[in-house]
Amino acid sequence: MRERIEDRVKERARELGFSLAGVARPDASRHAGFYREWLSRGAHGDMGYLERPEAVARRTDLRLTMASVRSVVVVAHEYFVEDPPGSPDDPSRGVIARYARGRDYHKVLKKKLLRLLEAVREEAGAPVEGRAYVDTGPLLERELASRAGLGWFGRNTMLIHPRRGSWFFLGALLLDVELEPDAPFTADHCGTCNRCVEACPTGALLGRDETGAPVIDARRCISYLTIEHRGPIPRELRPLIGNRVYGCDICQEVCPFNVRFAREAAEPGYAARGPGERPTGVQPVPVEPLPGLDVSAETPGRSHAHPGTEAPSLVELMRMTREDWDGFSRGSAIRRAGYAGFKRNVAVALGNWLASVDEAPEEVVAVLWDALEDEEPLVREHAAWALRQQRS
Repeated sequence: MRERIEDRVKERARELGFSLAGVARPDASRHAGFYREWLSRGAHGDMGYLERPEAVARRTDLRLTMASVRSVVVVAHEYFVEDPPGSPDDPSRGVIARYARGRDYHKVLKKKLLRLLEAVREEAGAPVEGRAYVDTGPLLERELASRAGLGWFGRNTMLIHPRRGSWFFLGALLLDVELEPDAPFTADHCGTCNRCVEACPTGALLGRDETGAPVIDARRCISYLTIEHRGPIPRELRPLIGNRVYGCDICQEVCPFNVRFAREAAEPGYAARGPGERPTGVQPVPVEPLPGLDVSAETPGRSHAHPGTEAPSLVELMRMTREDWDGFSRGSAIRRAGYAGFKRNVAVALGNWLASVDEAPEEVVAVLWDALEDEEPLVREHAAWALRQQRS
């Protein structure tokens, strides 16, 4: 029997390193009403791009993004990496969400999706129009993934696969060729489990609504507060953030499906970076050497000094200059937080460290005093708050 084109495309996806692949119809979103109601409550916080009328319309109707779309290939790429020993329990070290410890996933997945598009064209034996999206376009990726048979919406709002958990990125390939869709994933395997809701430090997860949809108040989510939010972090939430300086993995860490099925990512680009290292695949930016400066001893693949992304020292993070920050964040999703936003997060973590010890470490107090002179008002305000967390 002749192998179906859908099966060949999925096989090519696996050859490219994708863990899962499925096909969905480009039907109008069934979650449009819930999405609009969620926006009307303001639960999206400062993320104004989510509520722009054009973007809302395009999220709920793929044909407004690509008029000729006839099918969607949805893929998943695993990114789980283990925490180093002692992290995240060491209050002197920052915790960066696993997805951001290595190379920017947008670049990794986009490149693979474009290669998959070429594979679709080869398999089809005809011109095929396609568009690749990785968490940047106006798509409801998780709904598309569920419709493609890749998993269900957990109470933590993540898409969960029954044998893979949720440690994966999603990518979507919109195509103008009709492929046979996979059966949608309709079962909910969360059952009565409520671990993610109970574990969320800030109470951002609100369980399920009357329709069964998981609900989150982004304004209380640590990932939102440390990445998307641009202003001061609400004072009542600062102590609850602990030492998480970029994003949060707690609701995934406690999920039984991740506890049982998590596996190390095969993609080398997702590995955490050591001090001074650039993400895998990111080339150094050429710099014209100053007259008389000997650069022959510089180590390839290194930039301005920075502490790396695997349980970095909070003190070292706070000491970063803008040049250090540029090297630290280049080629990384961490760059989205911005220099001021990231150091704001570090100041909060330092304050929480001070609140946990009877005697304040001298280097912490010193670096926070220096931060009171920072050019960014956001950093100065949070540094002042952190200093006030000393027990004596």
